Amino acid sequence: MIGKFGARTFWPAGFTIYEQGAPADGVFIVARGQVALRNQVAAGRSFVPSVATPGETFGCEGLQSDTYYSTQARAEEESETLHLSSARFSALMRERPADALALVRQLMAERTTLLVKFGQYATLTVEQRLVAALVRLAHSREQLADMPPDALVTVSRRLLGELVGATRESISLVLGRLAGEGLIQRTGTGLVITDLDRLIARQARRVSRGEIALYDEPVEREVDAGG
Repeated sequence: MIGKFGARTFWPAGFTIYEQGAPADGVFIVARGQVALRNQVAAGRSFVPSVATPGETFGCEGLQSDTYYSTQARAEEESETLHLSSARFSALMRERPADALALVRQLMAERTTLLVKFGQYATLTVEQRLVAALVRLAHSREQLADMPPDALVTVSRRLLGELVGATRESISLVLGRLAGEGLIQRTGTGLVITDLDRLIARQARRVSRGEIALYDEPVEREVDAGG
């Protein structure tokens, strides 16, 4: 029932949903596509701390009073979001407390996942971070759901570099090794994952992520966003 409390919006690929430093209000939930959150770290350079995929949230700082977005949010592919303003979130808490609690649990779970991810930067190699990022991008649930079993997954090379947070030279060396092993292929500005199963097996560590189910019609069971 969360769906009836928010505003649905469709975003074309490459569209900036909001800029870093803009006044924030409410929280967004991804219904379809991928939304990358970016921080500008230097002139012409940016870092992506997170990519929100279907069932996940972004912009939760908007639930505070008189605050601003700490990142830029951009649709990496054609996407659809549900936006709950702070007023509509308060209405959700009054009318559907179980769903509001599920959303709060989701926000807490995603914060924990982000902290774990940042902790990995101190312990994982560039290759381990890159493999984890490849698997993460490939596992956009909506993307895989619409693909035939034998289809190849393509990811953006630029987005991958921003997620890994390493030098271009280090990333190129790792990509060369993965290509030599037949796990990926370079194509234009993207990468084609040719053997996702082997990449998953190679991943050093998995982080489970919950997702929020969005409903436009009433259902008889409660939805637990914690998965």
